Amino acid sequence: MSRLKGIAMIIAGAMLWGATGPMIEWLLDNTEMTVSFMLVIRLLFAGAFLLTMLKMQGKQITLPWRFKFWARQLLIFGIVGMLGVQYTFVATINVSSAVIATLFQFLAPIYIILFVSWMHRKLPPVAQVAGMLVTLVGLFFLLTNGSLSGLTISKGTVLWGLVLGFTFSFYTLYPSRLMQEWGVLVSVGWAMLIGGIALLIMNPVTVVRQSYLLTDWRTALMLVLIIIVGTSAFILFLASMKYITAIETSILSSFEPLTAIVISMIWFGQVLGAWQLVGAVVMLIGVTQISIAGSKISNEADMPPDK
Repeated sequence: MSRLKGIAMIIAGAMLWGATGPMIEWLLDNTEMTVSFMLVIRLLFAGAFLLTMLKMQGKQITLPWRFKFWARQLLIFGIVGMLGVQYTFVATINVSSAVIATLFQFLAPIYIILFVSWMHRKLPPVAQVAGMLVTLVGLFFLLTNGSLSGLTISKGTVLWGLVLGFTFSFYTLYPSRLMQEWGVLVSVGWAMLIGGIALLIMNPVTVVRQSYLLTDWRTALMLVLIIIVGTSAFILFLASMKYITAIETSILSSFEPLTAIVISMIWFGQVLGAWQLVGAVVMLIGVTQISIAGSKISNEADMPPDK
């Protein structure tokens, strides 16, 4: 029953994450709202909600700030990690679509493999290299729709998408010690609040000028839904890790782009080209291969040596 519970959680979480992309796309396309204003509101409210919830549960949420080392870690994670991945994700949606932005996230494992290999001064395992190549082949089809004559999406989209893959990999790797020491929700709650405050400091005039947008009930409702759905998805993702393996998580995470594709088709009438759909599937296969290879390597490393 526990495993089924975990599977249900990861599927629900992935589908909710996939749904937030089209919701953000609608907000950016149908209002004058900028990326900065939306993220300030989203990060501040989501971070405050998580920390308030933890405080009500009796958690000592301010404890990390008593130590300079952990305070510095929180600031870096909040600004570079949380704000970085949130901003590049929404910016990619702004110049392309929710589907494209969601798929570019799946480049993160490639950056992680390259970084780990560089740190250890050795080449990645053959199985992971194969997964990387498969993912890049999928990306080629996604960008070109199978044509060598040029890109089917803008250069700006490619640039933001590549940076998105990098920030997502940093967001994944950097806070591991932070989360082990203080817990995932405390770390993420503070990171959201820090990211929101940092962006507010950088864009105070924009935030003040665009505050009137919240007087429109449809805009305000959509923003509230994005905050609730996104935060719920994140909590479901985290909770599922207790019950299922990393391989199952990687495979079932494919519901995220699939959900974004289906919603975008129904809501916006957006349809990827035939070879772009092939590319999306191939990318997911490549990322799954990377995850499986990494899991096998980890298991072999944990096995005791033969006597």
